Amino acid sequence: MGSTVERTDEHVREYLIYRGFTSTLKHMDTEMKSDKEKGFRVDKIIEQLQQFVQSFDLCGLREYWQYLDRRLFCRLEDVYRSTVNKLRTSLYRFYVINTIQKGNLEKTQEFFQKQALELQTQTEWRDWFILPFIGTPEQNPAFSPYFSRQWADTFLVSLHNFLSVLFQCMPQPVLLSFDSEVQKTTSLTEENEQLRQMLFALQTEGREQREGEETVHHKLPLYVQNMDRLGDTELDLVSSQRPVSTAITPSRNFFSTFLPQGRRTPGKLPQTSGSSPSQTAVGRKDPSTNPPPAKSKDGFQAKEVKPVSSQASPSEAASSQPQQATLTSSHPRHKRVQDHEKERRELFSKPPTQTAEKRGEGGEVEPPPDTSSDPPESCSDSRGCQSGRERGGLSAEQPFIKLSQEEYGEHHSSIMHCRVDCSGRRVASLDVDGVIKVWSFNPIMQTKATIMSKSPLLSLEWATKPDRLLLLGSGVGTVRLYDTDAKKNLYEMNIDETHPRILSLACSPSGSSFICSAAALSGDSAPRLPVPVSGQLLLWDTKTVKQQLQFSLEPDPVAVNCTAFNHNGNLLVTGAADGVIRLFDMQRYESAMSWRAHDGEVYSVEFSYDENTVFSIGEDGKFIQWNIHRCGVKQSEQALAQDATGPFILSGYSGYKQVQVPRGRLFAFDSEGQHILTCSSSGGLIYRLTDREPALESVLSLGGHKAPVVTVDWCSAVDCGTCLTASMDGKIKLSTLLAQKS
Repeated sequence: MGSTVERTDEHVREYLIYRGFTSTLKHMDTEMKSDKEKGFRVDKIIEQLQQFVQSFDLCGLREYWQYLDRRLFCRLEDVYRSTVNKLRTSLYRFYVINTIQKGNLEKTQEFFQKQALELQTQTEWRDWFILPFIGTPEQNPAFSPYFSRQWADTFLVSLHNFLSVLFQCMPQPVLLSFDSEVQKTTSLTEENEQLRQMLFALQTEGREQREGEETVHHKLPLYVQNMDRLGDTELDLVSSQRPVSTAITPSRNFFSTFLPQGRRTPGKLPQTSGSSPSQTAVGRKDPSTNPPPAKSKDGFQAKEVKPVSSQASPSEAASSQPQQATLTSSHPRHKRVQDHEKERRELFSKPPTQTAEKRGEGGEVEPPPDTSSDPPESCSDSRGCQSGRERGGLSAEQPFIKLSQEEYGEHHSSIMHCRVDCSGRRVASLDVDGVIKVWSFNPIMQTKATIMSKSPLLSLEWATKPDRLLLLGSGVGTVRLYDTDAKKNLYEMNIDETHPRILSLACSPSGSSFICSAAALSGDSAPRLPVPVSGQLLLWDTKTVKQQLQFSLEPDPVAVNCTAFNHNGNLLVTGAADGVIRLFDMQRYESAMSWRAHDGEVYSVEFSYDENTVFSIGEDGKFIQWNIHRCGVKQSEQALAQDATGPFILSGYSGYKQVQVPRGRLFAFDSEGQHILTCSSSGGLIYRLTDREPALESVLSLGGHKAPVVTVDWCSAVDCGTCLTASMDGKIKLSTLLAQKS
């Protein structure tokens, strides 16, 4: 909502300048400078509260919270009043803890003196009045949890989530929906244009197939058949002799009627004997007197042709049969027609299967069929349309047709994860605000469940058996097992307090266990440390909800960013922050091999379709295929653009810039493992995997996004596949593809 308000403010300011309301504009700028709601930017409101806390400004903190209460919280239903009171209590405790941590006991005592009348009647503050008189309160069991960084982060994230949801649910003026309406109209216009082009292409393709299967007969007058060998001075004469007979000439295209079928010499009458190919026949041919062409080793023999009398009877003309006349290619008019046909073939540049020369009965080459006079259709994306469109029809090399593209817009912040379950019926998506949406797309797009988390969430994964369960990894060292049908938590597992960030989850295909990657705390906003963050790789039993074992990460315990099982769960591949890929034998629960894969972190890793290789994307921007039978041997390597590998950057107004490190899956395979879907700045890109250089061949751009795509997934079923692309503006595009079988 913050970005929408900011754009609307710009529109209003532009309108006031256009109308010349300068005084109104000055008042607007003055009030915007003192805007306490910060343009409904939640991050700015949190920043303002933290500034009051850090500067020990108790009066400013109280006044600002009271303003938010009068402006926003008082409009909520009574059921949310307890939540508002808990947040206010946590905010005051956050202030008190900060004064003690900074050693400013005067501010601590000042707080209890000024707030005594308000707080002494509240039971949750009864034990806190002794706090200024305790020597080491951080060691006191009653107060020690509040001195941890984990509690402070949890409070700030909870407040951020509460304000975000509040702003989203507030009734909005019509003016704020202007931007979304424009985007919706633009999206519908683009989709209509794509559908129109697709319909035109399919109609043209169907027409080409029908014309290739059927034999088209053109009934042309005799003077038109002979037009290619008549000079301009002869045209009037022949036009006055409009035919007594109509020749029916089998032809596959329009120009084959005009082009000569043999060698002819103009200006001479035909000879009665045509045993030699050098002998030629000219003039108007009589179909009724011509014998069928005789084949020979040298190709064909010239046929006897008799001139047609202008007094020929209609019955004779009706009984006439078509023939092939010979003409030398030296005639200027014939040469022009041949040049025109050559240019036409080059213009339409038909594929080899359609431009192969066809031979007639006499053994000579017939011109290729002409199926359409429409110009070739241009492709809007050269990367995604490498094979291109031809004559308005889809190329035979195009492996997919994009049937439709829908948008899921229930998220209001950048997406971190977006995954389809094993059955392909439901999707789980997680944004940076900690909001999880479980939704279906068949037959209609519909939200099934919404999960709000008090603690920050970093990872999610669908369970394999049963597929209704969802694993959720937090930033406070817990993993939850959530039932999407019952809409409730089944279990909550405490992983490790020293490694609270759950970076990756992977459920075994058998469904009996799952892999959990836990990492120590690190400031994501701080400069990258030269030493990778410490981490653990754990195996948990789903039924007993207990940890089975901890894998050895050599040479040092490092944070694992991504994990993936093979089809039967016997192998596990991981990519870590030290740039090393590790392959584990899940029957022996030990590392089978490991190798240095990337310069920097490994962001995403997956097994290939035949499971003889693994693919990985790393911080160095490379997409590499590794042979798992030969440790550390590359089979192919391809450099990708930054918008496919991250970090992802979204720029806004007034120099605002949002940076997001990769969290979710960066690439996904189709059902046959021959094509791969990756991220880009404007939508998903589909590549064909090749055995040559380059390793990736771009075939289709899905498009549709206004912000960088940060994670993808591909659900395949028979001929139709569903591609999911999620971006930093909270939009998820669902593209339905039709695979063209070659």
